[in-house]
Amino acid sequence: MNVLDDENGRSVVLVNHDDQLTTVIDVDDLSSLLMIRHFEQTVLELFARGLLNGTTHTCLGQEYVPVALGPLLDPDDFVFSNHRGHGHYLARFDDPEGLLAEMTGREGAVCSGVGGSQHIFRGTYLSTGVQGESLPVAVGTALWFQRTGRPGIAVAYIGDGTWGEGAVYEALNLAALWRLPLLVVVENNGIAQTTPTARAMAGDIAGRAAAFGIAHESVTGSDVAAIRARLAPVVERTRTGDGPAVVEFATHRLGPHSKGDDTRSAAEVAAEREHDWHDAFRRLDPDLFDKVEDEQRTRIAEAVDRVLARPASVWERG
Repeated sequence: MNVLDDENGRSVVLVNHDDQLTTVIDVDDLSSLLMIRHFEQTVLELFARGLLNGTTHTCLGQEYVPVALGPLLDPDDFVFSNHRGHGHYLARFDDPEGLLAEMTGREGAVCSGVGGSQHIFRGTYLSTGVQGESLPVAVGTALWFQRTGRPGIAVAYIGDGTWGEGAVYEALNLAALWRLPLLVVVENNGIAQTTPTARAMAGDIAGRAAAFGIAHESVTGSDVAAIRARLAPVVERTRTGDGPAVVEFATHRLGPHSKGDDTRSAAEVAAEREHDWHDAFRRLDPDLFDKVEDEQRTRIAEAVDRVLARPASVWERG
């Protein structure tokens, strides 16, 4: 195993296969993936201990989606997240302490503790727990980018269940008509809360995008580097005036819908876990993987200790 820096200064692991060096995984990507994984696991543990209130929706199994997209997005691009948005936030800001402080209402919270798990606003990032709300707002932001001549794009993360909202189709209609710089990222995990997608959606997402003349890209697997290479031209075309695009990830939700309401059978959950990137990545280089995992496990544990030792946050109306 060799560790080098690529042309962008990112650490890349290379392993020898049949005397040929082959890029396997970017260490920075692996760190982000494992940071998000341990953050989400910790959130569920904190709820079980009675240290968090309200609800939360973890992205266990789906962490690779925002990690793959992250380097393709510019700081000025506006990202719209949803109820299952911790990974989106952490991939963009690498700020587990700020998010944990927000969720526990402690000093240092991203939004002074009033947004909680689902409603976060920071710079060019906004999440909401209202299903389908972000897409029309993203269209308005994309229109602003277009009319002001700014190079940014609006990126809206939605799930397969969101395609039951009428606002989605109104938004897509306008985005297509006006050829807006909008990227719709669909995390299709096959189940909307407790309803399998096949029981609620006629046709498919590709067909619905096609009805508006919007480009659709289907992504399977969790190879972060391969996904990023495939989507780079899609993002660039959206950025340079080619109109909106829908990128659909066939992904897998390993955890419950929210903090403890998984209606799937043990066999169904086990089948989902067969697709977990965590085990697949570990097999590539167990020693390196375990080292990075220990680092991120420790990082999150220490962040929890620091945050829970802080006083309550104070929200002052401006």
